[in-house]
Amino acid sequence: QLVESGGGLVQAGGSLTLSCAASRRFFASYAMGWFRQAPGKEREFVAAAKWSDSATTYADSVKARFTISIDNALNRVTLQMNRLKPEDTAVYYCAATLGPLSGYAHVYNYWGQGTQVTVSS
Repeated sequence: QLVESGGGLVQAGGSLTLSCAASRRFFASYAMGWFRQAPGKEREFVAAAKWSDSATTYADSVKARFTISIDNALNRVTLQMNRLKPEDTAVYYCAATLGPLSGYAHVYNYWGQGTQVTVSS
C-alpha cells in the first residue's frame, strides 16, 4: 500500500515536500517512483529511487530543483520540491516496481491515490 501526502497550494518559487508512506513489502527489491499528471496531459515521470542502494534518477525538467529520498527507518519516500513553477501543477503519484529504476509508468505495478500540487504564478 502506498499513501501520498503533503500536496497543497504554493506560490511560484516556493517549496513543498511530498511523502509516500509504504508498507514493508516494498523494501529491499523495489524501486520507488514519483509521477505527475496535469489536466489533459499524459502521466509523466518525475523521479525514482531504489530502496537497496538509494540510487536515483530524475526527469530533466526537475533536475536540480527536486530531490527524492528514502527513509528506511520510517518506511517513507519523500520528494522535496524547490523553486516550484506553475508548470509543476499536477496530481503527484507515488509508485513501486520490482524492476530496476525506470521512468516508464507501465513498469510500475503499485500506485498511490495521488496528491494535488498547485503552483500559482
